[in-house]
Amino acid sequence: MRTIEATIINPLMGKEIPLPSYSTDGAAAIDLRACISAPLTIQAQETKLIGSGIAINIHDPNLAAVLLPRSGLGLHHGIVLGNLVGLIDSDYRKEIQIAVWNRSNKAFTIQQGERLCQMVFVPILQVEFKWVTHLEDNGRDGFGSTGLS
Repeated sequence: MRTIEATIINPLMGKEIPLPSYSTDGAAAIDLRACISAPLTIQAQETKLIGSGIAINIHDPNLAAVLLPRSGLGLHHGIVLGNLVGLIDSDYRKEIQIAVWNRSNKAFTIQQGERLCQMVFVPILQVEFKWVTHLEDNGRDGFGSTGLS
């Protein structure tokens, strides 16, 4: 297991709101919670930026953190991430903010400490482009070109 430095940005974390953690031994992602002092209502089709209460220092340019929506919130309430996924680079040091989008047709109230998204750490491979005049044609035309839809 790797160690990632983390710091508490909002004093509610670790007191009124549980610190981020894996929910089970087999969990792939850490739950991030709404670090808010009072319930917050998001109207239908509205997006709000909500603090997680923490900042991290990944240090390693071969790692990044990815924020993913929670399937239950999306399925039952239409609550997903504003850009559907979030990326935290290894050199980002500020509070992790969660863009929450209510894609449903009715308002939804987020409670203090509610689990909003999941953060998973993934390996990163930086590449260097080799610029060529053309690419080899392999017969693929784009979306659906494999015959599967």
